[in-house]
Amino acid sequence: MVTIGVYGFDGETFLQELRNANVCLLLDVRQRRGVRGPEYGWANSLRLQATLAQAGIAYEHHRELAPTTELRQLQYAEDDRQGVGKRTRRELAGEYTHRYTTEILDHANLIATVSTLPSTGTVALLCVERDPEACHRSLIAQRLAEQHGLTVNHLRPH
Repeated sequence: MVTIGVYGFDGETFLQELRNANVCLLLDVRQRRGVRGPEYGWANSLRLQATLAQAGIAYEHHRELAPTTELRQLQYAEDDRQGVGKRTRRELAGEYTHRYTTEILDHANLIATVSTLPSTGTVALLCVERDPEACHRSLIAQRLAEQHGLTVNHLRPH
């Protein structure tokens, strides 16, 4: 398994990273599947799904793993307090991590998710933040590694 964000990539380098990692299935764990800014139009759901389909990469949206609007607002408040933006955040707030884990991750049926993963190829968890440490996808990946023995690598823009 790998994780990947949108920020820092363009559509071409994003797709190349997926190909280099032998990704055959992308699990989108965003609540809202759009990204603001013209440079990230390629990552909006319908465009991304079309690009992935052309590349032979399956796509699934797992909204049940996305943070709620309330949790995102909690993280944004901490970002404001620290004077960082969503695109420059380097880590998640402790309260956000705790609440995401107890309110979302602890209730997610990861056994069902893992049981449907392909037996060959790599699966990617997608969200928007550049750094996995600044994104809930790292919490999902950590849980999958700890409880289901998956090896996880984080793809980052160069």
